[in-house]
Formats: sequence, structure tokens, C-alpha cells
Amino acid sequence: MSTTAAPRVPPVTGAGLGHCGMGYDVDAIRDHFPALAGGTAFFDGPGGTQTPDVVADAVAATLVSEISNRGQVTPAERRADEVVRAARAAVGDLLAVDPGDVVLGRSATALTFVAARTLSRGWAAGDEVVVSRLDHDANVRPWVLAAEAAGATVRFAEFDPASGELAAADVEAVVGSRTKLVAVTAASNLIGTRPDLPAIAKVAHEAGALCYVDGVHATAHVSVDVAAEGADLWVCSPYKFLGPHHGVLAAAPAVLEGLRPDKLVPSTDVVPERFELGTLPYELLAGTTAAIDFLATLAGAAGSTRRECLVDAFAALDEHESRLYGRLEDGLRRLDGIRLHSNAARRTPTMLMTFEDHDVQDVRGHLADRGINAPAGHFYAWECSHHLGLGAAGGLRVGLAPYSTDSDIDRLLEGLEEAIRP
Repeated sequence: MSTTAAPRVPPVTGAGLGHCGMGYDVDAIRDHFPALAGGTAFFDGPGGTQTPDVVADAVAATLVSEISNRGQVTPAERRADEVVRAARAAVGDLLAVDPGDVVLGRSATALTFVAARTLSRGWAAGDEVVVSRLDHDANVRPWVLAAEAAGATVRFAEFDPASGELAAADVEAVVGSRTKLVAVTAASNLIGTRPDLPAIAKVAHEAGALCYVDGVHATAHVSVDVAAEGADLWVCSPYKFLGPHHGVLAAAPAVLEGLRPDKLVPSTDVVPERFELGTLPYELLAGTTAAIDFLATLAGAAGSTRRECLVDAFAALDEHESRLYGRLEDGLRRLDGIRLHSNAARRTPTMLMTFEDHDVQDVRGHLADRGINAPAGHFYAWECSHHLGLGAAGGLRVGLAPYSTDSDIDRLLEGLEEAIRP
């Protein structure tokens, strides 16, 4: 079996992008989303954003193109190979990692299970794994199950339910000399809290542990630099940031090279392909490249590379979403009968709420009848919802996306006021 190191994919600087656009024009951005033509106000972005036309076009064009399994002999083989290389390069620009360190997979959950099964082979009785109550269950249960199978101990880092804050000290309190891994979210998909990742990663690394970060929710809202965040492994999902449904994992080269996942005998042993089971979904990868290219043109000063454009675009997006979120939060805090559970000092534009005299599902239905999509539940943040005292019922969650507008905020506030009016 080959142990040859993975060939590094040459970086792509966003061919065809030219220079980034100037200014954040939400109306022009919305023109690329066919789903918005129906008039619905979408606040369900944390569960998956709407899709721009350029992404759908890329998916369709790939499906009907001359394409086959990857190779270098026929045009169809070369096209498949280029689709994969382009997707790795785009994700590399998005996360500030080398394209050769990008693993492509079925979903963030599936990739985390693969990572947990593989990493836990080096664990034994007495070893410890730290997870947090703030996380989506996809960054809790895989580690709990892997630890149980290895005989290792699981320790939970607790967050403050009143403020929603998870501090490095909360993690440090449960990290010990036998800690092998700290799993933590970059942003809570339920209440939006963004912990201080570099500080948490430092705690993990000082104990000799790896830091595994669920970046699914954060990657849709902030410019990510995996190394700067201190993450050894970072997982995210393109469908949260305008792309198709699949997952990606970025990791430090030394980490990937040291892991030996289950694989078929004839499949390659090079990194990152050794982690990718079966034929990759070329059409979804083409859509992911298109989504990242689209993000890179949202706004910002002129830049010569896609990475520069992405950094500028996320700065402009943050300004746009922060302004709208400020209006939303101010309006919500003026309404009687609403309890807000998103209170951390640093968070994504995501708000979880419950109501004194109304069931969250009833309020959700009232909004849906008025063309406002704001779902309710625990959203798989099982530990988080229970730690907040909300149990399986959870709350009503609203989140902003690149296409959100002031009109959407007005409609939501008016709809909520109607729904909870005595």
C-alpha cells in the first residue's frame, strides 16, 4: 500500500473573478436568488441558506457535461479531476488553508464520525475527551461514542446559560494531563455564541491535546483562518453559505498524515483522498466552488486574489448583518412576553427566543402563514437546549443571511408582535 505524501494542489486565485466588487448592494445580491421571488422572508439560514442561480447553474452544467471518474487520459476524466481540484482550492481560499489539506465528504456530521473513529484508535482507559454543552450534537455524540468504545472518559465544558458565554477557563476546568482532544464550536448554531477559539485552542495544546472545531455555523458569517483560530481540524458545510449539501474538513497536514482511517484496499492512501470514501459528488463540488466565488464578489475593496476578495466580502457582510441584527434585537427587546437566549458579547446574527404565554411552534406557524420562515426546535443542539432549560422543545430561532433586508426585519417584528399580542 502506498504511503506517498499527497501532491499539493496548486492554488487557484478565483479565475474569472477579476477584481472584487465595490460596496454591499443587497438588492443586486438578491437578484441572484430565484427563491426570493416568491416574497418569503427567510430567517432559516442557520439551517441552510437559499441558493444563488450561479450555484444551481454550476451544478446543472456539471451533471450534463462530459464527465467520468477522475483521471488524465480522456477529457471526461480530466474534467472530473479539475472539478475536484477547483473545489479544494476554493475551500482553501475560504478557510486560509492549503488545498491539499481539504477533505471532501458527505456532511460535517459524517466527517466528524470518521475523525472520531480514527482518532480514538489511539485512546485508552484513563484518557479523556472534552466536549462542550454549547455544541451541536454532531460535535458531541461522535466523540462520546468514540470515547465509550475506547474506554476513555468524556468531560463536559459548561457554558453560562444566562450570558451564553463559554470561556477558555470553562474548558480549562475540565482539561487534564490525559486529555486527548477538545471539541468545541466556533459559533453556536442555537444561540450564536462565538467563543474565544484561540484561547480555548491554547488550553488544549498546552495539555498536549488536539482542538477539533465545528465551524459549520461560523463559516457562513465570518472570515475564517483555521491556523489563526488555533484549530487542528475544522469542519463546515457549504449549504450553510449558499452552496450545495455536503461537508468539508480542513486540517493541519501533520494531523491528516498521521491518521489511518478505514478504507477499501484498492483506494489511494494519499492525503486527503484517503479520507474520501467512494466517488466524490462532482456536481456538488462544482456548486461549492461557484458559491465561494459568489461570496468573493459580495463586496469589498478591489483585490487581486480570491482570498483577498473573501476577506473584504466577509467584512462587508458582517457590517450588513450586524446593522440588521442590531435593529432586530432592539425591536425584540421592546416587545413584552419574549425571552431572548442569545446574549453573548460576541455572536453571529442568530437569535433564539421563547415566549411567556405562547408555544414556540404556534408562533412559528403564525409567522409561516405570513410568509416568514423562522423555525422552532432544538436544531440538534441537544446539550445546549437542555442546558438552557428548554429541553427538547427548544425555541424559535431567527438568523440572517447575505440576502436579508430591512424589510425582512420589519415583517418579522410585526409578525411576532401580532403572534404574542394578548
